[in-house]
Amino acid sequence: SAPRSQALFHGIASVMRAGDDPVLTLVSPERPYVCIGMHQDVVAEVDEAYCRGAGLPVLRRHVGGGAVYLDHNQLFFHFIYPVNKAPRRVTDLYAYFVAPVLATYQALGIAARLRPINDIHVNDRKIGGTGAAQIGDATIFVGSFMLDFDVETMARCLKVPSEKFRDKLRGTLRDYITTMRRELGAIPSREELVARFLRDVAEHLCVEPRHDDLRADETRAVDEWERQLQEPDWLYQPNRRRFTEGVKITGGVHLSEGMHKARGGLLRVRLLSQNERIVDLDISGDFTCIPASGIAALAQALSGLDLCADMPSQIAQHMTVLGLDMPGVDAEDIATALRSAYKPAD
Repeated sequence: SAPRSQALFHGIASVMRAGDDPVLTLVSPERPYVCIGMHQDVVAEVDEAYCRGAGLPVLRRHVGGGAVYLDHNQLFFHFIYPVNKAPRRVTDLYAYFVAPVLATYQALGIAARLRPINDIHVNDRKIGGTGAAQIGDATIFVGSFMLDFDVETMARCLKVPSEKFRDKLRGTLRDYITTMRRELGAIPSREELVARFLRDVAEHLCVEPRHDDLRADETRAVDEWERQLQEPDWLYQPNRRRFTEGVKITGGVHLSEGMHKARGGLLRVRLLSQNERIVDLDISGDFTCIPASGIAALAQALSGLDLCADMPSQIAQHMTVLGLDMPGVDAEDIATALRSAYKPAD
């Protein structure tokens, strides 16, 4: 099921211990579904009415990045490592774990390369994205082999401002996303793909992959995550503030929304300001932040920030204190997003 395919790596990671062997899972969902990133707002990103009508479950994963459509034509890999056995910084994680993925694509005749921050490209077309996160004492690196891709359904799943925009999105996806079928003229067999990938994992990560079954505690954890991933509170994050346009409450008090596209992803900010200071703030988007709880902690720490002062330096200080790792997103990016939302007091 859709929840089970996500719960597998969440559950294994949640009970991983420092001395455990690393784990690699390979999954293709039996039925399609939509999955949003850890820091995204489902209401802003997904056309929920369409997904309900099409019978597409919508889930939130504990990994950053954007909303994606998943089906059997994608083979998903999840590297789950004890934190002490994986690179510490997210950018180093990408370089380390993407090496066997690129090798497999290249062995099959596809000239794939890593395009910073975390996309895999072939001749300027995207053939896959990757993501990283921490759950408990485990580091996770996820991605997929794109055998084929349903552009039409992906374009329908996303929330867009107009049908004209959706038409443009559909064309852009066709132009800038590629697949194994498109590059090779046919889809390689799953057996060939998996065998090749496991050889490359062994060579590049210096491990010996072997099939294994879940431990009893892993099975219990996967069952629990399968339940949690289907909870409305997990999907909707009810503490998240939502408003779609600037609203003046009273003199000097405004609710507003802004956004900024950083190298590491789209930042959306929802801002309650009073007399040029932050009263309440919500930050969402398709970026990566480790630890995952750090973005909410940053939003809380910025309460009281003077929106007319030198925001980047103060934001940078908070990011350092909180130990945030946000590849491709820095204090200036967050300040720019805040400026786009800020409505000066009358």
